[in-house]
Amino acid sequence: MNLKDFIRSIPDYPKKGILFRDITTLIKDENAFAETIDQIVERSKKYNFTKIAAIESRGFVFASAVSYILKKPFIMLRKKNKLPADTHSVDFELEYGKATIEVHKDSINENDSILIIDDLIATGGTAEAAAKLVEISNGKVAAFIFVINLFDLGGSDNLIKGNYKVENLIEFPGH
Repeated sequence: MNLKDFIRSIPDYPKKGILFRDITTLIKDENAFAETIDQIVERSKKYNFTKIAAIESRGFVFASAVSYILKKPFIMLRKKNKLPADTHSVDFELEYGKATIEVHKDSINENDSILIIDDLIATGGTAEAAAKLVEISNGKVAAFIFVINLFDLGGSDNLIKGNYKVENLIEFPGH
């Protein structure tokens, strides 16, 4: 099954000049979604990790299913002011703006190794912020797994240069 066939491309969303890769067409097809989860689970087997984290919000769709299958705790990395308890937070640049993500201070322990899952990597700002959240929580990043890599935007390459392990299921050019 070619997962690329299930990704819809929407020009000029969320703003002019952006070619948005929409995963809703993948997750609404039960076979494509199952294949995606199976591939993430299979790729994750080469890493030693204690917990799975995902970046709000589309990363939650994939990571929660993988967490269930692998029987690993699931950690939500959320947008600012969405978590009720004490948090660590990291500000970062997006491809088209600025944002902050947070994690509960009690989600990651000193010896935790975290697999971070997200739907897409573009410039890598969100992923780098996620890694910083794990690290300021005294955990370590085992690896990143993305469904889509927008290879010409450099995010995956930046993570690799930062000594992170990176996997993706499919690739598209960016803009």
